[in-house]
Parts: sequence; structure tokens; C-alpha cells
Amino acid sequence: MKFGDRRRVPPLKFGAELSRFRNQTRFFFTTSVRRLQTTFRARAFSFTSNGGGGGSQGNPFLLPGATAATILMLGALHIRRMYSDKKIEEARERGIESEFQPDAKATFLRLLPLRSISRLWGSLTSVELPLWVRPHVYRAWARAFHSNLEEAAFPLEEYASLQEFFVRTLKEGSRPIDPDPQCLVSPVDGTILRFGELKGVRPVIDQVKGFSYSVSSLLGTSSCLPLITEGNVHEGSSEEAKTPTEKSKKTWWRVSLASPKVREPVSVSPIRGLFYCVIYLKPGDYHRVHSPVDWSVLLRRHFPGHLFPLNERATRTIRNLYVENERVVLEGLWQGGFMAMAAIGATNVGSIKLFIEPDLRTNLPVRKLLHSQQPEERVYEPEGVGMMLKKGNEVAAFNMGSTVVLVFQAQVSNEKGSSSEFDFCIKRGDRIRVGEALGRWH
Repeated sequence: MKFGDRRRVPPLKFGAELSRFRNQTRFFFTTSVRRLQTTFRARAFSFTSNGGGGGSQGNPFLLPGATAATILMLGALHIRRMYSDKKIEEARERGIESEFQPDAKATFLRLLPLRSISRLWGSLTSVELPLWVRPHVYRAWARAFHSNLEEAAFPLEEYASLQEFFVRTLKEGSRPIDPDPQCLVSPVDGTILRFGELKGVRPVIDQVKGFSYSVSSLLGTSSCLPLITEGNVHEGSSEEAKTPTEKSKKTWWRVSLASPKVREPVSVSPIRGLFYCVIYLKPGDYHRVHSPVDWSVLLRRHFPGHLFPLNERATRTIRNLYVENERVVLEGLWQGGFMAMAAIGATNVGSIKLFIEPDLRTNLPVRKLLHSQQPEERVYEPEGVGMMLKKGNEVAAFNMGSTVVLVFQAQVSNEKGSSSEFDFCIKRGDRIRVGEALGRWH
């Protein structure tokens, strides 16, 4: 009887307490979110009205929710980074290369509202932090992700929010650009994941050992990627003789219907001297994207899509990761011929700021996307000339980390059977910074 009495009475009491706790938690969460939104709007208005970050000094509200969330986020990301780095380092020591192995997490990620989560993250990181807490938060971030705060262009107190800190500029001279005119430089700070020459029928880029994705799927079916039809190599020589501008005029206005499952109806191969390079930006890296060469940007293509993470585990578990994620592709011409740069978004990096087109908005709500798989194009004026960029010019910025893919044409020798004169001067796994050489040609 005693055992029966114990089992009958306390659970009822515990159930009532649990229900009360759930109601209190739901009420606290709802009111906190509303208070955060109201405070964010008020502070944004105050910041705009005062023309700077001094508006927070007169407001005693400390934003405990945003501050606590920031501290918890930093701790969780730091632990995760340490665990991931340890696993990767152990694999490298044993000479093991990661292979493509889909798992349950990849399926689970497709069920999550990652776009909404990224927009919420953007709202949180845009909240203006109190002056006294800013240096502590930014130093904690730097310790967690090995960021060099000495390179920051301004004192830490002047970065009003985490978002401003993420996309901070650097002191002049922190990223010297290689002056060699026969040199293509890195557009970002990051880690070299893949690079090489595009060859074979329907050229692909290796995502990870055991899985590749189509270059045409990444850039779009309306891309001016210089390809030749299989079996018509001799005819292709006449195509190569045409100037890139003549070839581009025929394709700029084609309707783009690219999707992650692009099927090329005709077997095509890349012309000689077409290369690619994939660079991954960690959360602690410098987040601005610069021009790798002097070139003319002729168009911008925006692909709405998913916002899967782009870390090492995601690359070996999610198919068509770079093709399915939201991305902004710039295409144009440089002295070597074709040039394309794809800035790929990720979880919490849904906002890709394009400095050469400030009106571009990414990570829009799904209801605003009439065709979720159809990219939106813009041709830069004047047509055929586009927007001129010098090597080292700022082009775009990410929030946190992401990935940049370069696809470019380099000079080749006219001698039959000879390889391209362009040579990479990097290795897989190398850490590289903006302005450092990716490759050179003779």
C-alpha cells in the first residue's frame, strides 16, 4: 500500500508542477522575444537618429537575453570547434581523407527551418550591445575562433553589435595585395579545400572524396562557362578563336532555370585552361571578399536555396551542398578570359552583402520567393562592359564563415598537347589570406 500510495499521489503533483513550469517558460519566452524585438527597433532608431553608437549610454536596459544568448553561443561553438578540430587533426595524422558518408543528421537538417533560424540569428547579432560589454564579448569570440583583434581598424568599443564586428574592416596594410600582374590572389581569408583543372565530359568539382557536383549547376545553366560539345573538338578551336565578349553576348539574356538537379542534355567538355579553387572561411576569419584580379563583372546571379552548414561534417554528409545552398554568383571577363566567383551562404550566414550592389537582399522569407529554384539575374551596365574591379577591391561580405568558389580561365599554350601555363602555388589544407597568390602564369 505504501508503494501504491507513493506512485499515486506524487505524480499528480509533479504533473501539475510540470504544466505550470511549461506555461511559465512559454510566457517568459514569448515576452522576452517581444521585448527583444521592441528594444532592437528602439535602439536601431536611436542609433540612426544619433548618428552613432552613443545612444546606448542613456538607456539603462542591458538586454540580458541577447547578452546571455551571445555568451552561450560562444561557449557552444568553442566546444564544437575544439571537438571538430581534434577529429580532423587525428585523421590527418593517420593520412585519412574524409569520404562522403550520408548520415541521419543530413536528413534531419532538411526538416529544420534554417532560413528562419538564420534570420533570427541576424536579428540577435544586430542588437546594439552596451559599451562596457562589447570588448569582453569580442575578446571571447577572438579566443574561441583565433581571431586577430590587433588587425581591427577601430577600437572594439566602436563596434555596436556582433554583426558589425563580424564584417569589420582591417587596418590599412594588414592584407597587402601581391603586385605581380601575372598573379591571381586569394579573395578571402580561409582554408584551401579543393583546386585543380576542369577536365573531362560534363566537368565537375569534388565536394569531398566520393562525391562531386556539376560546375554548370553551381554557376547556372545560363552561365557563359567556356565549354565545347563532345566530339567537336576541332570545331571548338573556332569557338576559342572568338573573343569572350562575342560569346557572352549570345548568352547573357538566356532564361536561367538552374536547379540542384541540372541535367545537361548534351555532353560537353571544358576548353583547355579552365580551373577552379574552393576556399572555406571559418567563423573566426576575416569575412570580407575581395577581387582576385582586375576584371569586368558583367552580371550577378542570385540563387535562393537552403542554408545548410558548410563545415567539414556537412561537406561529407550532404549531397550537392554548394549547389543547394543560397549563393550569389558574379560572372565576367579578365585578361585570361572567363571569370566567375560564387559566394555561398550557410546557416547563420544567410545575409550576403554585395558592396557593388547594395540593394541586393538575400535570405528572404519563403513566401517572397515565387520560384524557389529559379535564380534572379542582373546585367550590369553598360552592357558588354559591366563593372570594373581592380585586384584587391572589396566586393562582398559574409556574416560569420562561409565558402567562396572561383572558376576561371587562364592562358594556355597554342602548342598541341601542351598543358596550361598557369600553375597553382598552394596545397590542400593551406591557410591563405586576402592578397596572397593562389597561382601564377608565364
